[in-house]
Amino acid sequence: MIKIRLSRGGRKAVPFYRILATNSTSPRDSKFLEKLGTYNPLLGDSDEKRVTIDKERIEHWLSVGAQPTQKVAKFLIALGVKGAEKYAPTFKPKAKGSNLKKKAADKLAKEQEAAAAAKAEEVAAA
Repeated sequence: MIKIRLSRGGRKAVPFYRILATNSTSPRDSKFLEKLGTYNPLLGDSDEKRVTIDKERIEHWLSVGAQPTQKVAKFLIALGVKGAEKYAPTFKPKAKGSNLKKKAADKLAKEQEAAAAAKAEEVAAA
């Protein structure tokens, strides 16, 4: 299976990525079939050089069955590549603090159960 994914370059704390067509079993930074573009996360969101792609080649790889990763699919949709819409990311971000709220509710329920059990013991002892 062919994947369109990112390959990291640059040095520590200065990332730079190439957008590649590669075999899905190949390691992240190893051999690839074709370089399709670049992604530089250090540039501003409005900078046109932040993500550069070769639309023709990306559309070709999508037409022959290559599947982009979620991050690359997000770029392709934003840049208006035909056929990329069906690979839109499906994950939903978690609400901030949702896990904390659940833990607090569980703790409160345990405290109430313990208080009810203590009260039942007092009534039974009397």
